Amino acid sequence: MESYTPTTVGIWQRALAQPALSVAAAHVWRASLDPGQRGLAALAQFLSPDERSRASRFQFQRDRDRFVAARGILRVILGGYVGASPDQLTFSYGPRGKPFLAGTGTGLLRFNLAHSQGLALYAFAPDGNIGIDMEALRPVPDAEQIVDRFMSPSERAEFHSLPGDQKPRAFFHCWTQKEAFIKAVGDGLSLPLDRFDVRVAPDKPAGLLRIDGDSESARHWLMQSLYPAPGFLGALACDRPHALVLWEWNGSEP
Repeated sequence: MESYTPTTVGIWQRALAQPALSVAAAHVWRASLDPGQRGLAALAQFLSPDERSRASRFQFQRDRDRFVAARGILRVILGGYVGASPDQLTFSYGPRGKPFLAGTGTGLLRFNLAHSQGLALYAFAPDGNIGIDMEALRPVPDAEQIVDRFMSPSERAEFHSLPGDQKPRAFFHCWTQKEAFIKAVGDGLSLPLDRFDVRVAPDKPAGLLRIDGDSESARHWLMQSLYPAPGFLGALACDRPHALVLWEWNGSEP
């Protein structure tokens, strides 16, 4: 891991066909969750009865439509990786709700997703643990109270040492890394947010520094900042030395 220095700003490539996922790479896709009525109808046909039922529980139409889009896009991309029809995929869920592909023939493919407002990110790796998070940058009036309550001592100290104008972005820089790591370890490990340390200063690259005070165990993890769109900030956590490839969802089945 020490020899791999990921870039913090990458190019989101348009996928003209389904890309292959090599053992040395992790893929992140970004996608709009507002594909229009025709696009939404095409994606809706791939959902399972359970997913349709879950969609119907949303109070507002926009939230229902974005849930349908998020799940439909996930199914299309996953189907491309494993060579299966999107509507034939079956999901199972771990004790903490993390989804994974059920059945044989799916290999060790791991995936995770995050969404904020009308934008979604999907992360895929050929094996290992992977987690992704994204937030729309916005005012958080109680940011300092959240930091004091949930972050580690070193993170709190670094956050409070920053100039006031850097704190809003530092909050999301830290928070997205924390969430990505928690989502990556998911069902295999549960850690309170204050038991691992990430970089806080917004002008420094993302990084997992310590897990339960141990810097050596943190070295095996890739923590990557993501900039999916203006006004959004994300992070990817992965416990394998994967190179990162960024893809743009093209609105149709690859």
